[in-house]
Amino acid sequence: MSKPIKSGDKFRTSAGFMAIKDGVKATTGRDKAIATKNTGRKPPWLRVRLGGGEKYQAIRDTVNEHRLATVCEEAHCPNIAECWSNGTATIMLMGSVCTRACKFCAVDTGNPRGWLDPDEPANAAQSVRLMDLRYIVLTSVDRDDLYDGGAAHYAACVRAIKAVNPNTAVEALTPDFRGSETAIETVVNSGVEVFAQNLETVESLTYEVRDPRAGYAQTLNVLAHAKRTRPDLLTKSSLMLGLGEKDAEIKQSMEDLRAHGVDILTLGQYLRPTLNHLPVSRWVHPDEFDAYRELGLELGFVEVASGPLVRSSYRAERILDRNNLGLGQVPVKML
Repeated sequence: MSKPIKSGDKFRTSAGFMAIKDGVKATTGRDKAIATKNTGRKPPWLRVRLGGGEKYQAIRDTVNEHRLATVCEEAHCPNIAECWSNGTATIMLMGSVCTRACKFCAVDTGNPRGWLDPDEPANAAQSVRLMDLRYIVLTSVDRDDLYDGGAAHYAACVRAIKAVNPNTAVEALTPDFRGSETAIETVVNSGVEVFAQNLETVESLTYEVRDPRAGYAQTLNVLAHAKRTRPDLLTKSSLMLGLGEKDAEIKQSMEDLRAHGVDILTLGQYLRPTLNHLPVSRWVHPDEFDAYRELGLELGFVEVASGPLVRSSYRAERILDRNNLGLGQVPVKML
């Protein structure tokens, strides 16, 4: 029986290449002491929605049967029970190993060396059919090892889903494709209804929070090019709060997104996935999230989903209901 892989350790994947568990190497010595010291108890408003039951289990079984990686599982999302119980899922394409190592993200990191599952488009389409979804979010790891960042494979998955599920709306939460306009156009023209690329944090914290190959301006340019390519397309982005950003910087990021044509914004509390990742700087109060939402609507966003446990794909099918995704309308339990 093999030993469990610890967070931060290197391991060999089933495809034969090496990766780092949870994306960030384990801290040692002084860094480990600082990491442990910076942990603290979560405030009472950080609660997860009650979930489980037959629908949750059915989606879980389908994901396992068709060898799909979900961001819900890989990123340790606190809303997995609620979303799956309500028949909403986010599929992570192109495997579960990312070529980048952002300091907030718990997805495994490594170099897949061009590996792709040729059956993934068909499997994704059949999974959406079996889950009977009217809205599916497709996200993916970054694949800098592929010449186009995986854009052609991504588009193939969208087309396959649409062919089998013509009434299902598709949101593509994509990598930045290193800013390649050709790659962006490939995904935008594949039939998606929503194109998303996450800004993640304010400009001053980008280098500290994101992988060096990512960039604040690069993400804005990706979103702008998607809108130029298809003006009818809804574009979307997300910010994590609690990493050390200031109110003025949050407002500036909102203004920057609007200036680049972004329609939808999500705001949520950063939750540290392991001690090897960045510590939480502050716990943002729900009243502050409400205020940020009002500010975003004043700036012209079609919708702003804002709350402590909101994630970029949280209840994405409800984004146009314009009710902050129904936050606070379901029972909760402590995280």
